[in-house]
Amino acid sequence: MALLDAPVAPRDDAAAPRPRVPVWLAVVAASLPMFMATLDNLVMTTALPVVQVDLDATVGQLSWFLNAYTLAFATFMLPAATLGDRLGRRRVMVAGIAVFTLASIAAALSTSAEALIAARAVQGLGAAAIMPLSLSLLASSVPPAARALAIGVWGGVSGLGVALGPVVGGAVVEGVSWQAIFWLNVPVAVVAVPLLLVAVRESRGEPTRLDPIGTLLIGGAVFLGIWGIVHGNDDGWGSAAVVAPLVLAAVLVPSYVAWARRRGADAVMPLRLFRSRSFSAANVVALAFTAGMFGAVFLLSQYLQVVDGYSPLEAGVRTLPWTAAPMVVAPLAGVLAGRVGVRPLLVAGLAAQTTALVWFAVLTEGAASYGAFVPALALAGIGMGLCFAPVSTAVLDGLPDADFAVASSTNSTLREFGVALGIAVVVAVFLGNGGQITPTGYDGAVGPALLTGAAAVAVGLVAAFFLPRRARA
Repeated sequence: MALLDAPVAPRDDAAAPRPRVPVWLAVVAASLPMFMATLDNLVMTTALPVVQVDLDATVGQLSWFLNAYTLAFATFMLPAATLGDRLGRRRVMVAGIAVFTLASIAAALSTSAEALIAARAVQGLGAAAIMPLSLSLLASSVPPAARALAIGVWGGVSGLGVALGPVVGGAVVEGVSWQAIFWLNVPVAVVAVPLLLVAVRESRGEPTRLDPIGTLLIGGAVFLGIWGIVHGNDDGWGSAAVVAPLVLAAVLVPSYVAWARRRGADAVMPLRLFRSRSFSAANVVALAFTAGMFGAVFLLSQYLQVVDGYSPLEAGVRTLPWTAAPMVVAPLAGVLAGRVGVRPLLVAGLAAQTTALVWFAVLTEGAASYGAFVPALALAGIGMGLCFAPVSTAVLDGLPDADFAVASSTNSTLREFGVALGIAVVVAVFLGNGGQITPTGYDGAVGPALLTGAAAVAVGLVAAFFLPRRARA
């Protein structure tokens, strides 16, 4: 851990060198805004019943309180990376924090469902400039010797944001009000911005021309793909409102590939990145890992409330052996990644998660008590912790600093896509097996759904074997 005490000299491109700051301070500065963004991804899940009554929202509007954030978040990460490369990553990230904070205030002051949906969409836009740029800024600000550990801590904080979202949401709603969920972001931003300016140096990528056509093609594919996925279970997978956007998204992907071949190095997501075996395999791992695990998290959190009768806060607390474990394990994985390589850690982590999901399927179908779930929850949490940091390290492995923002944005986009895909597919399997959100409606349906999540994670396990044995940088 002494590596985090090593000094790093933050510097602006056109400014004189400033006093050195410890690496740990740079880690905190880059991680704090990212924690805020990941926390708001799931923080509303436990507040939805209260918000529905207060704003007289429909069921469809409830889903859009979550989907508006996810869609904007996933769609605009790559354009934000492009702006960061041109204008300065720290500058764009600070702007993202400002947008996110103002949108949080607007969300807290919302008096209608439509206003809250709009505020959540703007929140997602701000978050798109925070999460991927935080990783690229961190990776370019710390010495190479401390990079794996720093990314490990960053991964742990990311996992903590995901873990505490439902818990914080439930606690704040029960203790204060649903508006307080969004007011919490204001003091965090007030601390985060000056800390970022002091502790993290400015960085830029290779100067390239803007790629509006490529941005529309790849952004449109992500937007339409997630749109179709999140509407599949409600509107029907065979409906025109679902099939049309999914087909169009599938057409836009090869269209972007053809465009990017012509555009070359100026493409918003250069195809040269995929020549890296580590980058390509790590992104397959990230997509499969998030699809399988977060689909299962969504289903099991509902299971604890509906079948076992826990309140939203009680259910969130009982998932902590799973969702909070990455906070401890991810930094350790970051240390080990530099010594043993990322492949052994990812293989072990994905194998643990696959085993845990199969274990969950057996326990839920057998109506086991909560105590029987604890070992499986801990195994899943350890597995997640072994994946968060190594995946981020593998994505950047061997790439020049100039590509960090685009590479991390691509990975973050695929993770968000995986979350939406995983929840939609797991729920579709659940419903397809006769599942209902009732105390007895999970029998015979939750098992196949969780096994589907296990199969998705197993795909990531296979992809992990294609990673290089040792990191190249």
